[in-house]
Amino acid sequence: MVRPRRIVLVRHGESTGNLDDSVYEREPDHALALTAPGWQQAEEAGKRLRELFGREQVSVYVSPYRRTHETLRGFHLDPELIRVREEPRLREQDWGNWQDREDVRLQKAYRDAYGHFFYRFAQGESGADVYDRVGNFLESLFRSFEAPDHPPNVLLVTHGLAMRLFCMRWFHWTVAEFESLSNPGNGEIRMLVLDADDKYRLDRPFDRWRDPEPYGITG
Repeated sequence: MVRPRRIVLVRHGESTGNLDDSVYEREPDHALALTAPGWQQAEEAGKRLRELFGREQVSVYVSPYRRTHETLRGFHLDPELIRVREEPRLREQDWGNWQDREDVRLQKAYRDAYGHFFYRFAQGESGADVYDRVGNFLESLFRSFEAPDHPPNVLLVTHGLAMRLFCMRWFHWTVAEFESLSNPGNGEIRMLVLDADDKYRLDRPFDRWRDPEPYGITG
């Protein structure tokens, strides 16, 4: 098994939905584009990634949303050095189809009270649902490491919740730990780096908005 030296996760740049949540009433979530600042965030992240990868090969997985595809395009990675796959399991949490702004705001309040991991949106997914599909993707990713020519770098261009849940699944964090973490900002990077002891470490933690509140000894 060829384990990559780096697994890099990037949240998409700012989208029109991040700027104005009323847009969800008019456009599908998957079709929302980057804003001008979002393109700039993608280009800034791309500069860092190009310096990080150098001339090494990169296996890229991108969420099927417009804003993640545009973010990847903004990286300006050398097409000769990357192998790109669209990966639906890395998509955003489903909050329903056409979203009424006031209804979503009410449901977000319910989610805050109930818990981000377990609360399921009325026509969509819970955090636990997203955890399951991200975990399924991770199993596929592990199988890809069996290829003798697997690149030394993996890049995931995805969404904030998916990034936190990927790390939760990888590092076996508890639900209480997950609930204490904030989303990364638009265009932010987190990196799993393979150490000399053949274990991965997270290059920097996610911000916390509260201390974990475990039910038992696992916390």
